Amino acid sequence: MSKTLIRGAKVLGGEPQDVLIDGGTVAEVGRGLSAEGAEVVEAGGKVLLPGLVDLHTHLREPGREDSETVLTGTRAAASGGYTAVFAMANTFPVADTAGVVEQVWRLGKEHGYCDVQPIGAVTVGLEGKKLAELGAMHESAAGVTVFSDDGKCVHDAVIMRRALEYVKAFDGVVAQHAQEPRLTEGAQMNEGVVSAELGLGGWPAVAEESVIARDVLLADHVGSRVHICHLSTAGSVEIVRWAKSRGIRVTAEVTPHHLLLTDELVRSYNPVYKVNPPLRTERDVLALREALADGTIDIVATDHAPHPHEDKDCEWAAAAMGMVGLETALSVVQETMVDTGLLDWAGVAERMSFTPARIGRAEGHGRPVSAGEPANLTLVDTAYRGPVDPAGFASRSRNTPYEGRELPGRVTHTWLRGKATLVDGKLT
Repeated sequence: MSKTLIRGAKVLGGEPQDVLIDGGTVAEVGRGLSAEGAEVVEAGGKVLLPGLVDLHTHLREPGREDSETVLTGTRAAASGGYTAVFAMANTFPVADTAGVVEQVWRLGKEHGYCDVQPIGAVTVGLEGKKLAELGAMHESAAGVTVFSDDGKCVHDAVIMRRALEYVKAFDGVVAQHAQEPRLTEGAQMNEGVVSAELGLGGWPAVAEESVIARDVLLADHVGSRVHICHLSTAGSVEIVRWAKSRGIRVTAEVTPHHLLLTDELVRSYNPVYKVNPPLRTERDVLALREALADGTIDIVATDHAPHPHEDKDCEWAAAAMGMVGLETALSVVQETMVDTGLLDWAGVAERMSFTPARIGRAEGHGRPVSAGEPANLTLVDTAYRGPVDPAGFASRSRNTPYEGRELPGRVTHTWLRGKATLVDGKLT
């Protein structure tokens, strides 16, 4: 593999430096490095980050290849600056056995746009009744460490306790989709003023917060790790903050769309804004931003949820829940967190690379941009600003809430172990 010299990049937003990639490794970081024998990427003014890691991605394969495949999903990931993604288990068949998680893992290896780490289901068929083959999935070639029934809540406290006890043996983590099912029957959007005015079934904040409260107490009782998926309310923030103050082993994620969008958008009845958990209020959005800034919320995860056109281009009640997010996540984080002064680029690297890699045990990812480290990198033109055009997405689906909206930042290059997967904004 040839050498690449990234010249004049602001590493983690700091002073301009040169970064020399040799093979799959960062060989040298400094100023005035020799370009002899190297392909030169002029990066003046751009920010160089470690490759992003997404702890919450839906790749849909096997079973829903009309929405996304491992190939198209990882191409979308590379376009968004990601070098590793964790693929959720709600496929068809469900990833609740060693065989299915190995299939997804091998597809990721074959396509090579980013590393794919499967997430195993907590319960058989996501039915919440019987623990899935957690040990077998961990011991498989895929080496699963994260387990989730995402899309559904592990609502049975006994099952959740047993899962936490089981994964403790190998320091795994259970990622909970916090949604009390009885409190959200028929729910269509956030419960509040807007839902009352529109006459749509309300999704109360307590449906999320009650499950989080239960699960942090269970994690404390067991001494195991629990991760909260797509946290969305101000009350949830306070529960997680309290749990961390007690030393409970809890981590939490927020999605880009919950950092930017509110339930006021539902007034349009455009199903592109229908998502689980639902868009919340401006108060919630501001609380989430503050919590991400102060570390109460550990990471940003996309919850990339692709759907075919016919599943979203229909009446609100019949539409599927979810939004694509891999190709716009960094732009939304720049808009909501960096350009507002809440985070610097080093803070973005912490929340979108270092910490998600650590939570999920993504080997070789979330590493410093320094000599001897794997060359998993992304280069961002932070001065760019332009409208989002889903026609140019690498994802198979187009259900973005940002179509036509101007957002800052554009990923120009992505390297996976020194191999360029994205060059000048184009996939290789």
